Amino acid sequence: MDKIKLSKEEYENAVDEIRKFFECERDEDIGNLQGQIMMDFILEKIGPSIYNKAIDDMQKYMTEKIDDMYGYMIP
Repeated sequence: MDKIKLSKEEYENAVDEIRKFFECERDEDIGNLQGQIMMDFILEKIGPSIYNKAIDDMQKYMTEKIDDMYGYMIP
């Protein structure tokens, strides 16, 4: 699988959220570089599993909708 890519804005927002998490939940002030390192780790190690789960859920949802559509067809 290719590396998950975010827009610059999405990436920066995610880094900000990581930094806020550390500040609020762990009472730790981490810098931007540490936030970027954490974000890169998440994208590389955890992101693909989350992405694959989302695709699997979408496929199940679409299959259900297609099955419903065929149920409404006039014979």
